[in-house]
Amino acid sequence: QVQLQESGPDLVKPSQTLSLTCTASGGSITTSDYAWSWIRQPPGKGLEWMGAIAYDGSTNYSPSLKSRTSISRDTSKNQFFLQLTSVTPEDTAVYYCGRGVGRWPYEYDYWGQGTQVTVSS
Repeated sequence: QVQLQESGPDLVKPSQTLSLTCTASGGSITTSDYAWSWIRQPPGKGLEWMGAIAYDGSTNYSPSLKSRTSISRDTSKNQFFLQLTSVTPEDTAVYYCGRGVGRWPYEYDYWGQGTQVTVSS
């Protein structure tokens, strides 16, 4: 049973960088054929896939967010990270991490509980 837990600040000021951590337990983030993703849901809107880091460390990003998004990992801690730069209030959302199976478009078998991040001065 894989468990994912998001952590990070719940309030970020406009123009700053949003940084979140997803800690995985019960399974290694280097296990083949999984892609560890960040997905968000703004208030009143649907889920938006932001990007992923695969088991081999390769990354791919949503074209609409690519210029502002970076996903990295620390395999020694079984964690992966999201950085979103130059945030605006439109980046206010619940941010989730999830484990995607296989290749894009991923099916997700495990999700974190999500963390609310508000962008406000």
